[in-house]
Amino acid sequence: MSPNNSSILSIFPFNTRVNSQGHLVIGGCDATALAQEFGTPLYVLDEFTIRTKCQEFRFEFSKRYPDILVIYAAKAFINPSLANIIKQEGLGMDVVSGGELSIAQSAAFPPEKVYFHGNNKTASELKLALNWGIGRVVVDNLFELDLLNKMAQETNKKQDILLRINPGVDPHTHRFTTTGILDSKFGLPLTTGQAEAAIIRASSASHLSLLGLHFHLGSPISEINPYQVAIELALKFAQKMKAKHGFDLRELSPGGGFAVQYTPRPKIPSVSDYADAIVSKLKYVSDKLNLAHPRCTIEPGRGVLAQAGVALYSIGSIKKIPKVRTYAAVDGGIGDNIRPALYQAKYEAIVANKANQEMTTKVTIAGRYCESGDILVKDVVLPPLSPGDIIAIPASGAYSIPMSSNYNAVPRPAIVMVKDGEPRLVRRRESYQDLISLDIN
Repeated sequence: MSPNNSSILSIFPFNTRVNSQGHLVIGGCDATALAQEFGTPLYVLDEFTIRTKCQEFRFEFSKRYPDILVIYAAKAFINPSLANIIKQEGLGMDVVSGGELSIAQSAAFPPEKVYFHGNNKTASELKLALNWGIGRVVVDNLFELDLLNKMAQETNKKQDILLRINPGVDPHTHRFTTTGILDSKFGLPLTTGQAEAAIIRASSASHLSLLGLHFHLGSPISEINPYQVAIELALKFAQKMKAKHGFDLRELSPGGGFAVQYTPRPKIPSVSDYADAIVSKLKYVSDKLNLAHPRCTIEPGRGVLAQAGVALYSIGSIKKIPKVRTYAAVDGGIGDNIRPALYQAKYEAIVANKANQEMTTKVTIAGRYCESGDILVKDVVLPPLSPGDIIAIPASGAYSIPMSSNYNAVPRPAIVMVKDGEPRLVRRRESYQDLISLDIN
């Protein structure tokens, strides 16, 4: 195997290896054989890696802070098969829509461990949440606060809530995924008086029980300092609200946004690093302000799923432009992974059927869609390519399929879960018939 491939394998699912044929092996399954059996584009999820990451988050945080709840951010990707794994590993679930709520219900997920987020929840979605009896509604704004109280009263329920505050902290990530600065559609700003107004209104709401505060700074966050700054601001706000309005902070959620290795370098903080930073600051500031230690709820999504996923594509045309660039086109692209075009996200690639060959050729992996910006990986060095070769892109488990589309009327790919050498289809490939199944002529 090429030394460069060796370092790239570290960002693939755990136990990924290269077999004697020079083929990439994921979860005990030959990736080239998976592509032949299920077709491409194909998303491969390794169950062992998913479970290991769930366990890592629970272990690293709970050993430092016993009153912890890890809830998986379903927006990274969710379907019934994954929901069952998350449930079995003892995590809660953070949902942001009626659709994600319904998927959780379909998996008989414990409703008391479901947290409902979002900046514009509809009345029908809130009704679904109330009727199911979910654990927390994370209230984003005063309009939602009044609507939820009214709906809870009509259904004769008392709903536990957290208030989403906006601490005004820059996490230094892409502007499209920065959520904790003042100029944001999310949350109640601390500096404008809106968060205090929400505390007053929520405390007097007849059918709401205000348990605590939530914030989410953005994603992915490759630094630990923003979490610590925001935690201190949130706790100081809680102390002030306790003195003025009798607010009792029983739960604090510093959100998620934990970064992952999309490329071997630069190194990002480990789960242990994030846990140390968050817990140490939470304990220190709580003690300093004479506040009881609240329950802490964290919300990894990408951190659980990204490394577990690999996208497989087939090479089609190869276009060499002398002294400019070589483009190798694959059968997927922005329709199944818009992140490179939308966020300028960087990925690595391996040729799954030539994983032990020397990498000598610089190419750009281009998608099949009618957009010049449909580039998956730019200027990557690979073995010499031929049509039919299988490209494997690691760290593809999160935010690829959930943001997919039928642009150019291309069906979305299948998803297989692999475990101990056995592949299991967990989402079939869309058909051309699926593309018109909702249309009325």
